[in-house]
Amino acid sequence: MSLITLGVGDLARARRFYEGLGWRVGLAVEGEVLFFQLNGLVLSLYARAALAEDAGVAEAGSGFAGITLAHNVRSAPEVDAVLGEAERAGGRIVRPARRAEWGGYSGYSGYFADPDGHLWEVAHNPGFPLDAEGNTSLG
Repeated sequence: MSLITLGVGDLARARRFYEGLGWRVGLAVEGEVLFFQLNGLVLSLYARAALAEDAGVAEAGSGFAGITLAHNVRSAPEVDAVLGEAERAGGRIVRPARRAEWGGYSGYSGYFADPDGHLWEVAHNPGFPLDAEGNTSLG
């Protein structure tokens, strides 16, 4: 996977939110699409109606879409810090961080929703260590 695109209701609001997380736009087509370079992949934000039209599907729909995005970090305190950044930037904490068990690994994770309701898990999972650049690998 090299690029993830999220359909958003208000591009300017979404930009403020993700920049509030400390991310910087690497490329923008003003009023149309934004690209953020993340560790080894690109996150793009595209107007929801335009993205639905491009894909040839109806824009209508809400609730759980059957997908979450995840951001792995190096420690449990960093999970709390990222969740705090998300909340200060305008996100909503969906599930506060707590101890988690994943296939033999003990970790710590919580969830937030961005202003468009996209769910993000923030996790410290020793089973997915981060390299020096912050990329996740299978441990």
